[in-house]
Amino acid sequence: MRVGLYPGTFDPITLGHIDIIRRAASLVDKLVIGVAINRDKGPLFTLEERVVMIEHECAALTRETGIQIVVHPFENLLIHCANDVGASLIIRGLRAVADFEYEYQMVGMNRQLNNQIETVFLMAEAQHQAIASKLVKEIARLDGDVSKFVTPLVNTELKARLGK
Repeated sequence: MRVGLYPGTFDPITLGHIDIIRRAASLVDKLVIGVAINRDKGPLFTLEERVVMIEHECAALTRETGIQIVVHPFENLLIHCANDVGASLIIRGLRAVADFEYEYQMVGMNRQLNNQIETVFLMAEAQHQAIASKLVKEIARLDGDVSKFVTPLVNTELKARLGK
């Protein structure tokens, strides 16, 4: 069984993330969405809230793809999380060249830690390449419309969190 791990903070999950999840599901038998706790980023949503939103969005993808998709919070090294969930593949989404430079370094370090785990990069579809959770939160904070970037559930959660 090929297990893939798609890690991120998902604060919040966007249509870009969902695009990568849908496409990653075609590469594996089981897909684990690793939700990083990462207190240093000061997330807008709690870990529990992010997990619930991701589980909600992934339920439809599981039905659509037939692939088991599970959500797994983690606070340790990515490579340790991959070992914990039995992943042989780490899936990373790329939006731009700047993403690649950072990811390239991560792959090198992860290969030093465990050369049995491969990393696969998936480019977001063109309509999703500019979407970043950080920008979505900024637009929402400033009373902008983020409905093109997130699902209706996430849009509602953002408005509620920001008092809009």
